[in-house]
Amino acid sequence: MPDISKESLINEEIRDKEIRVIDSDGEQLGVIPTEKAMQIAMEKKLDLVMIAPTANPPVCKILDYGKYRYELQKKEKEAKKKQKITQIKEIRLSPSIEEHDLYVKATNAIKFLKEGDKVKVSLRFKGRERDYTSVGYKVMAKFAEIVSEVGNIEKKPEFEGRSMIMIVSPKS
Repeated sequence: MPDISKESLINEEIRDKEIRVIDSDGEQLGVIPTEKAMQIAMEKKLDLVMIAPTANPPVCKILDYGKYRYELQKKEKEAKKKQKITQIKEIRLSPSIEEHDLYVKATNAIKFLKEGDKVKVSLRFKGRERDYTSVGYKVMAKFAEIVSEVGNIEKKPEFEGRSMIMIVSPKS
């Protein structure tokens, strides 16, 4: 979690001569000298917090800094909860795979796709198998056909070194 205190300047840390000030009720007080804004904040027993340092002049708000930090942390936590992390699961095949084994691997891939993960299907060629790439394409096509109900081919089968790689993503 990022340190929120590094993000916004408070009270004496504000070095600008003039700033645009927003009151604790959300009412704009206009562009005033920093010292005067500090006095207003002190009178209300609140903090002066810079919320838009890149604006010209910078925008500061009079508020309770502890409460402000708490609200920011709460929003950050909420955003993190809603985030879905997609993982890439890998399934390895060979050109000489038997049909039943292919169905078992495809069943596992379907399980991963239903969980919302992407599946990287790699088919490794050993020795002279590299001369018969058409067999590899057939195996990949058969695999794609089996998982077509729950997944879309994101990346068609292509070679990366000795392996043929295909990426399948879940249907939305």
